[in-house]
Amino acid sequence: MKTIDIWNPFRELDEVQNRLSAFFRSSPEFGRLLRRPFGDVALPDWSPQVDISEDEKEYLLKADLPEMKKEDVKVTIADNVLSISGERKAEKEEKNKKFHRVERSYGSFLRTFTLPDDTDAKKISAEFRDGVLKVHLPKTPADKPKPVEVKVE
Repeated sequence: MKTIDIWNPFRELDEVQNRLSAFFRSSPEFGRLLRRPFGDVALPDWSPQVDISEDEKEYLLKADLPEMKKEDVKVTIADNVLSISGERKAEKEEKNKKFHRVERSYGSFLRTFTLPDDTDAKKISAEFRDGVLKVHLPKTPADKPKPVEVKVE
């Protein structure tokens, strides 16, 4: 059975950003050069992958946050913007343990999403299980237009 892969150029850009961020974090000199132009603005260390789906009742946002605890993740809503932030701590170095490759990202992250106009912000809920954060964004019930009978004279 063949599967169809949908090309998403933004996913590739996000991957490039993650790789560049990891490169600059690994080099103290380049890291200082990267941070200098932005002043005191805090840049996230990494960006979790997110899927957003929709059905007739709600939008569902799923964020991959492997090896994180729900206590390390914060979900907030302000000015019609949903923010997901947190920090994944790096493994402690142990004696007699040699790493051959480190590709996973560690440190703080922040993702923000503008809520759709038909979202009921008061009913938003979230759950965290098996390293996946699910944020349920219920839709406001749409008023069905009532037919108006017009008298013809």
